[in-house]
Amino acid sequence: MKKSFGAVAALVFLAACAAPEPQLGPDGQPLPQVYKIRGSDESRIQFRMLDGVNALRADTGAQPVAFSSQLNAAAETHSRDMSLQNRPWHFGSDGSSPIDRVARAGYSGQLVGETISETYETELETLSAWMDDPNTRAVILDPTANDLGFSWYQESNGKLWWTMILGESSGIN
Repeated sequence: MKKSFGAVAALVFLAACAAPEPQLGPDGQPLPQVYKIRGSDESRIQFRMLDGVNALRADTGAQPVAFSSQLNAAAETHSRDMSLQNRPWHFGSDGSSPIDRVARAGYSGQLVGETISETYETELETLSAWMDDPNTRAVILDPTANDLGFSWYQESNGKLWWTMILGESSGIN
């Protein structure tokens, strides 16, 4: 028993010694690492975002939101389109607005708002950044929202284009 514990301790020590030092930027802070999303991560990422949003909403007394397949589709389409345009903005390459996109996706409720991001950060780091901005925070915490669409597109270089859409429906979607 002592022998195997010693071997495990030695392996842990060696692994720690072999861990590369993080690269530091000019400000002395560690440079961000590329967050690579695999196909097997997709549902975990979506539900982590949903849980995060609902926890934040609960803190303010707002009702939880649930995924809408139509809003998820609109968010996915817009994330890909922002990548093609190489700019994060709320208008599609065809001039469409968020209202146009959710209607095209078959969503019959009212659009509450859309949050977008171009980053190399994780979904929870992105949610945190959205919560730091008063405009996107207001969308996420809007008490009228009951539907959520969330998706992303990741380029081969690791850049992520995140889109979150909140809507208000009568529960039909």
